[in-house]
Amino acid sequence: MAETFTTPFSMHGARDAIAGGLDHIGEHVKGIERAVAEQPGLAFDLAKTLVESACRTILKERSIAISSDDDLPKLFKAVTRSLPFLPVEASAEAEVGKSLRQTLGGLHTAMQGICELRNRCGFASHGSDGPRPKMEPAQAMLAAGAADAIVRFLHRVHRQDQAPRPASRAMFDENPAFNTHVDDTHGMIRIFDAEFRASEVLYQMERESYRVYLTEFTTEVEGMEAGAAPEARLPTEDAA
Repeated sequence: MAETFTTPFSMHGARDAIAGGLDHIGEHVKGIERAVAEQPGLAFDLAKTLVESACRTILKERSIAISSDDDLPKLFKAVTRSLPFLPVEASAEAEVGKSLRQTLGGLHTAMQGICELRNRCGFASHGSDGPRPKMEPAQAMLAAGAADAIVRFLHRVHRQDQAPRPASRAMFDENPAFNTHVDDTHGMIRIFDAEFRASEVLYQMERESYRVYLTEFTTEVEGMEAGAAPEARLPTEDAA
């Protein structure tokens, strides 16, 4: 017998994203909330569509080109590579960055699971030559809950990154040694007659990657300063 719920299922995370500007997912959210209890198989389809819609919107707002044929795993990967997940104040914490990347990996695994469940059990997915396994509200709630958490997190990080931050360049300006290291390693980047510093390009186009490499650079320098002979240390600006 199918399980019944005394309390209606609600997607609090997705509704937070709606309040934050993701207006067009409203009907998806209502549909999932109804489907969890009334038509569980449909919840898988709608959960997959919800996350895909959120990813496409985030990428569009970040001016990142995508194809109409891109599937959800590809879209999700593009979003996670474009968002600055690590807070500025934690940018130098290597273990924090590692833990956050592990969490993001778990989210990606959850997304793959939703896609597979949708393909095998979804109400409106590709046709099959026989009846599909029947899912109940408990399984539908798992897919809906995962989609809810992912949409809320991705959109919240995106929204925070888009918000004006007067000190947003502070991290770049406060790390001249690392910027010089990037510039010396990769040289100037030339586009037609224009030249750009490699460190500037990395910071502006891949903020999260800048933070990760900065963390690695800082850790390496601290290790050298702690254990190497003075003559083996990286030169300081004063010594230069």
